[in-house]
Amino acid sequence: MLQTLNIQNYALIERLEFRPTQGLTVITGETGAGKSIIMGALGLILGQRADAKTVRTGATKCVIEATFDIDGYQLEPFFLANDLEYDAHSTIIRREIMATGKSRAFVNDVPVQLTLLKSLGDRLIDIHSQHQNLLIGQGTFQQEVIDTLANNTNERTAYTTAYHDLLALRRQLRQLQETAAQGAQEADYTRFQFTQLDEAQLRSGELEELEQEQELLSHAEEIKGSLTQISDQLDGEESSIVQTLKKLSDEARSLGRIYPQVSEIAERLESDYIDLKDMANDVSAQADEVSFDPERFDYVEGRLSQLYSLLKKFGRNTVDELIALRDELDERLQHIDNSDEEIAALQSQVEQQTALAKKLADTLSATRKKSARSFESALIEKVAYLGMPNVRFEVQISQLRDFSETGLDEIVFMFSANKNQALKPAGEVASGGEISRLMLSIKALIANAKTLPTIIFDEIDTGVSGDIADRMGEVMKQMSQHLQVITITHLPQVAGKGTAHFKVVKEDSQTDTTTHIYELSSDERIREIARMLSGAQITEQAIANAKTLLA
Repeated sequence: MLQTLNIQNYALIERLEFRPTQGLTVITGETGAGKSIIMGALGLILGQRADAKTVRTGATKCVIEATFDIDGYQLEPFFLANDLEYDAHSTIIRREIMATGKSRAFVNDVPVQLTLLKSLGDRLIDIHSQHQNLLIGQGTFQQEVIDTLANNTNERTAYTTAYHDLLALRRQLRQLQETAAQGAQEADYTRFQFTQLDEAQLRSGELEELEQEQELLSHAEEIKGSLTQISDQLDGEESSIVQTLKKLSDEARSLGRIYPQVSEIAERLESDYIDLKDMANDVSAQADEVSFDPERFDYVEGRLSQLYSLLKKFGRNTVDELIALRDELDERLQHIDNSDEEIAALQSQVEQQTALAKKLADTLSATRKKSARSFESALIEKVAYLGMPNVRFEVQISQLRDFSETGLDEIVFMFSANKNQALKPAGEVASGGEISRLMLSIKALIANAKTLPTIIFDEIDTGVSGDIADRMGEVMKQMSQHLQVITITHLPQVAGKGTAHFKVVKEDSQTDTTTHIYELSSDERIREIARMLSGAQITEQAIANAKTLLA
C-alpha cells in the first residue's frame, strides 16, 4: 500500500505530503484545485515520461518520492531478479526531473530505467482515470479481465511459448520455400557456373606456379646461353678461372716449401678453387636442365589463359576465391536438390507445433469460458445493486481464424441496460453513467484476483448521483477491506464513505499560486461534504445531510 507521497516543486506544488489511510481514502476539492496535478506526480512515480515544463517555475528540479508497504504481495522475486534491495515495509521510489529536461529514477536509492519503474509500478498501483472507462470496449482489456479472474497465468505462459515457437517455424518454412522457389529458377545457371569451375580442377597456388614457369619457358634460350657462358668462363677448355686458380694454388704450395709465409695464401687459393669448381659444375648442370619445351609452353599459356578468364568472368582476384565460390555453388546446388526433403521435414514440424498450440489454446479457452460464466452472473448482481436491475450482460467468446498472441479467442462484452434492448458491444451502447458503474463493478470483482496493494479511482463516479452514488461509494468501501482504495470524487455520497478524507486546495498570493492537500478533521469533513451538497453557500440543512452521510 501507498504509505506516503511527497512532492516538491512540481507544477503548482511547492511542497506537499500525502499520507493515505489503509482503507478507503477520499480526496475532494473544487475543480481546478490541483487534484489532477497530484495524479500526474503519482504517475511519474509509476514510470510515466517526464516533461521539464512540470518543474515549478524558478526551481532547478522537482522531486517526487513515494513510500510503499509491499509485505505479502510476492514482490521479492521481482526485486532479486532486478538487483534491487527488498524492503517489505518501506520501499521507496523517487523521481527527479531537472529543469533542463533530464530525469532520474530510483528504487531504494538504486538508479533504474523507466521500463523497470513502470513494470514495478504496474505491480503496486492501478490508477483508473475517467478516460479509462473507454477501455470497456477494447478487446485487450476485456480479455485481461477474464484472464485475471480465471487465474490462468500458467496456461497463458505455456500457450505463448508454443505460439512463438510456431511463428519461428512458420518463418523458417516461408524463407525455405522462397529460397527453394528462387533456387529452382536459378538452378540451371548455378549448375552451369559450378560445372565450369569444377571441370577447371582448380588448385590453390597453381596460378603463381604457372606464372613462374611461363617466365622461365619464355626466356629458356637466353637463360641457357647465359648459363653456358658462365660455365665456360668458370671452367672451360681454354684458359678459365678455375684452371687459373688451380695453377696459382699449385704454385703457392710449391713456393711454401721454401717460403712458409705463403702457406695461408695457398690454402685460401685452394679453397676458392674448390668452391668455384663446384659452382662451375652447378651452373653446367643447370644449363643442361634448361630447355625450351614448345608443348609445355603451349599448355602453360593455355592454362593461364583459362585461369585469367575464370577470374575475370566471376569477378575474383585469386584462385582461392574461385575455389571458395565453387564450394559455395556446390552447397547451393545440394540445398536446391534437397530442398523438397527439407521443406517436407519442416512442414511436419509446423504441423506438430500447430497441433500443440491448438491444444494449449483450447485449454486456455476452457479456463476463460469457465471464468466468463461466473463473471457474468457476478457482474450482473453488482451492476443491479448499482441501479440497473434489468441489465443483461454476456461474455461472447468466439474463435479466431488463426492464432494470436493471446490464443484463439476473441472476447467481447455484450451489454443491455433494458429488458427489450438487444445485446450489443458494451463500448457502443453503454452511456457514461452506465460505463462508470460497469467499470467499478469490474474493478471490484478483479480486485481480489489481482494481488495489487492499491487502486486509485479518479472520478470513476462521473455521470451518477443520488442513491446510485451512495451505492458506488459502498462498493468502494467494500473493496477497501481487501486493498487500499483511494478515490477522487465530486460526489458527497462517495466522500461520506471514506475512512479518511483529504481536501485539495489552491491558494493564490500576490506572487504565486500553490496547491496543497490536508486531511480533514471530523468538523471539517462535515463542512466539506455540506459544501459538496449545497455549493459555496453552506446551509444548516446541508450540514445536517452531511452528518447523515457520515453517520
